Amino acid sequence: MATLIKQRRFAADSWRTLEHGSGGIPPAVPDAGDVIVPLALWRARRDELLSRQHRLGVRLERGDDVEALAGDLSHFAVIAIEFAKFADGRGFSSARLLRERYGYAGEVRAIGEFLPDQLPLLERCGFDAFVLRDGQDVDESLRAFDDFSDAYQASVTQPVPLFRRRSVRP
Repeated sequence: MATLIKQRRFAADSWRTLEHGSGGIPPAVPDAGDVIVPLALWRARRDELLSRQHRLGVRLERGDDVEALAGDLSHFAVIAIEFAKFADGRGFSSARLLRERYGYAGEVRAIGEFLPDQLPLLERCGFDAFVLRDGQDVDESLRAFDDFSDAYQASVTQPVPLFRRRSVRP
């Protein structure tokens, strides 16, 4: 079972992530419980999903466009961004767009193939939740957040770069 880290702490995960159906058939959406659906399912069954009484999240996969969600962000409590490979940087950009361009304030969750040493940068880009894969060490992952005491560049979590913060001393 995967482990969820949320806001730098181990957390219980109440969300059920729906996968694509086999043979192109969309998966059945349960009537109860919080669900994260693939973007393709959201597009195909938007009205049905909005009529549910439980919280809704959406999953962006490699190649999915953040802009496609711009008008619907208020409907999602969680946006899960999937990393198909740890070397694919598109998820970092997607999180920054969600936070900085679209002002999304809900949970942005990293899922898939990312490494513990990427957690600080993921967080700086706007992720606040991380689903570790089976076998990933929770303690090692939590320690990774403290690998660096500061960063030079501006980010979602620190919009002023280090040189500007240091030049404005009282």
